[in-house]
Amino acid sequence: MRVVAVLAGIAVLAAAPVRADPAPADGRLDWPLRPRPAVVRTFDAPAAKWQRGHRGVDLAAAPGQPVYAGQAGTVVFAGVLAGRPLVSIAHDGGLRTSYEPVAPSVWSGQRVGAGTPIGEVVAGHAGCAAPSCLHWGAMWGPASRADYVDPLGLLTSTPVRLLPLR
Repeated sequence: MRVVAVLAGIAVLAAAPVRADPAPADGRLDWPLRPRPAVVRTFDAPAAKWQRGHRGVDLAAAPGQPVYAGQAGTVVFAGVLAGRPLVSIAHDGGLRTSYEPVAPSVWSGQRVGAGTPIGEVVAGHAGCAAPSCLHWGAMWGPASRADYVDPLGLLTSTPVRLLPLR
């Protein structure tokens, strides 16, 4: 029985996507564009979930530029939603990231590794101050009751600062 489990584990590892760089060891996110992009528009959470706001960040990009998974996970949507092509990935621990406008190269149900190419940026993101942008969002929980968070605060390059207990 142990031999079967070991062989199954080897098969899973052999089928895993190959990364160009190491996965974040602490479960934090990696940049979805290479090289590190400029932030064109920052996260602006609404005071109440139903109000207007910017539930993600816009990153300067070029049409056709590859987009990479910010963390390992399972693709939960890859296609067109409300007229926009996008990819959404569910990660362990309840985090979900979204990438738009992206022509997907992955499919729903596919497991991806951190840094795996998931598609290419498509021109036409409304409100983008650059020639082209990638809108990158992050949320905890299911979409129906999501708590949106700033993906920039989840990056491996963002230092973690803890305040002393009083």
